[in-house]
Amino acid sequence: MNTRFVETFLTLARLGSFRATAAAMHATPAAISLRIKTLEAELGVELIERDAAEFQLTANGERLLAHARSVVQATRSLQLAAQDETQVATRLRLGVIETVVHSWLPDYIRMLNLEYNRIVVDLTVDSSAILGPRLRAGELDLAIQVEETAEHEASIVSTLLASYPVRWIARSDLIPASRAKHVQTVLSKPVLTFGRGTAPQIAVEAIVQALAKRAGVPLAQTQVTCMPSVAVIVKLLRDGFGIAAVPALFVEPYLSNGELGQLQVRPLPPPIDVAMYYRDDADVGVLAASRVARNACDQYAKAMGRQLIEKR
Repeated sequence: MNTRFVETFLTLARLGSFRATAAAMHATPAAISLRIKTLEAELGVELIERDAAEFQLTANGERLLAHARSVVQATRSLQLAAQDETQVATRLRLGVIETVVHSWLPDYIRMLNLEYNRIVVDLTVDSSAILGPRLRAGELDLAIQVEETAEHEASIVSTLLASYPVRWIARSDLIPASRAKHVQTVLSKPVLTFGRGTAPQIAVEAIVQALAKRAGVPLAQTQVTCMPSVAVIVKLLRDGFGIAAVPALFVEPYLSNGELGQLQVRPLPPPIDVAMYYRDDADVGVLAASRVARNACDQYAKAMGRQLIEKR
């Protein structure tokens, strides 16, 4: 069986169009149709409903889709294992969130250059809300972002990389000596967090509201401030503008030298779970890059310690 035909079936199932599949695979619609017919003949089943008004897989096509993914992924893994690392070449459209930029991205790029120096990276840094749709639209090859809680498309392969604990952080001179007053600090200062509508921001907003209700503080007196970037949050935090609900790893040097400290407030905001996503028909270069990403993240976790990244 020609695994290229299996890959064509996966791409066709994802795009839902012979013409779009032909464009994506640099072939003609007639060639794509012939590949699918040949695959159907080898399997002895029809995969596409050709009498339907719109593109649709047959029941057998739906049933065999997961098996087709396994075949293609196994083939890619075999190709990757067999190839000389210096021969793996691709232009990798990589999308990452700022959490990665401020942690292990430099190590990742360095490791990628050492192991696969013919992989050229086109880097995009954006929010998960932007990266996810761009990956699904075929504009990115690999996305490292906040893990999606909703079920993603079956054609997307996901791997959880790490869980970043979030803490209440403030400049040390703003932290009361009495732990009983730490909640009051959270309620009286601007709370810096990530962009509006993100999972971390929604969680922090809910916690602040619950703390205010428990303490009898009017909500109008509390303030959750959304920031455009991690760098801005850290700058304002060090300037004493407010406190922040961020992963401790972002400010580890300032925690170590005593400039910043942690407020003892419960509950803690939920951790930021970071996952890696790529399409099931990704080429060998993307698989190579994903393997290096896992290694880079693991090495960073070991270097920083379990108190900063709790790997699951």
